Amino acid sequence: MSNFASPVSRRKFLATSAAGAAKLAGISSASAADADPYGGFKMGVQSYSLRGFDAVTALKHTKTLGLKYWEAYPKHVPMGTLPDHVAKQRKMLADAGVQLIAYGVVGFDGNENKAREAFDFAKAMGIVSLSANPKKDNKTFDMLDKLCEEYQVAIAIHNHGPNALYDKISDTVDIVKDRHPLIGGCVDTGHYLRSDEEPVEAIERLGKRTFGVHLKDVKTVTEDGKSKKHFKILGEGDLDVLGCLKALKKLNYQNCLSLEYEENPSNPLSDIEVCLKTVRDAVAKL
Repeated sequence: MSNFASPVSRRKFLATSAAGAAKLAGISSASAADADPYGGFKMGVQSYSLRGFDAVTALKHTKTLGLKYWEAYPKHVPMGTLPDHVAKQRKMLADAGVQLIAYGVVGFDGNENKAREAFDFAKAMGIVSLSANPKKDNKTFDMLDKLCEEYQVAIAIHNHGPNALYDKISDTVDIVKDRHPLIGGCVDTGHYLRSDEEPVEAIERLGKRTFGVHLKDVKTVTEDGKSKKHFKILGEGDLDVLGCLKALKKLNYQNCLSLEYEENPSNPLSDIEVCLKTVRDAVAKL
């Protein structure tokens, strides 16, 4: 009996094997998507989105939404460095299965003692980046250079929209370019849209200095002959969600990807779930 299969049977075998491998690959990809629908991003929520609830309830809602990362705003997790306070906050988060990796927005000026409180708090809580609104002066940034190096905690300058200190992309890019590598930006996509700036461009220009992202959507409409901006559910405004994710993926972005939804504070959960579905749909296209 020959040890060699006929050409026809060999082709059939290879075709069957390829089909089987493709099927297994498809199952594997589907399983990976089910296991991590956010494609490796640390998808979380800026807890300001849940400001209508106390911290414990907001954390429960976070888990219900299928998220395990927070950027906390101060009313949910008050800043403090006393050991008992830190232990209480850490326990509250651990009990909920939520990891606090970003915090803010925090103001900074040249007051080093006050700034150290924020950095001490960040270090004690395991926070990776502080969303920040620092004064635009050398004293403040010289101090931040020193503290970022000492604590290895990133400063992510948050843009607040029209007429704010960091209104335009260039406001942040220009001021951080010669500063410590851990001083960069928190790209609030909605506020950049309000400022007629392109969020994808902000991510690309900041590059590795992108230390935070607030995913937020805004729609420009014309009312009574005037252009107006309205916050919208993610995917219903002008934001290029897929473009933002592609830019972040290219950077191998590892910080918190924080959904921030500013509308309907008393009952935001169904809207937030629609926002998260938009993110999942975009991730599936990456």
